[in-house]
Amino acid sequence: MKLVVGLGNPGKEYENTRHNTGRILVSMIEKKLEDSKIKFLTPDNFMNNSGKAVAPLIKSKKDLENLVVIYDDIDLPLGKMKISFNRSSGGHNGLGSIIKALKSEEFLRIRIGISPATPTGKLKKPSGEKAVLNFLLGEFKKPELEIIKKLSKKVAEAIETIFTESKDKAMSLYN
Repeated sequence: MKLVVGLGNPGKEYENTRHNTGRILVSMIEKKLEDSKIKFLTPDNFMNNSGKAVAPLIKSKKDLENLVVIYDDIDLPLGKMKISFNRSSGGHNGLGSIIKALKSEEFLRIRIGISPATPTGKLKKPSGEKAVLNFLLGEFKKPELEIIKKLSKKVAEAIETIFTESKDKAMSLYN
């Protein structure tokens, strides 16, 4: 089974928050890839417990190879994506929960940038735990959501490339 997981928190109050970028993108790309043999999952539990929703669906090494997790990354500029494989959680609690539940880091992730940047590309991200939390749980502004919507086409293409060709091909084309 090919599985694409969009991380975020359930509930209306989190719907358009930056921390829900994975969920937002999955809802957009699910429509674009309707005819494919891909299962899409937006866990019904909170971000920090994402592993509980994913682990029961990953029963073999093959399942692990066919897992793609999409999530927000404060260390990337808004509208940028980065495909990575077999890396640590980088401090992302949702990803950490999945790694712990699967007892493996050997799966693909698509990190989606959520931080504003200067015209020269320098990130303008908040500092301090409280400021970071407020930023993550803050809602996207309309123009920011438009950027995410535009990016969804590229993410859908990357997922198709991953599953029809290879992760390496997708990384070389989209990173």
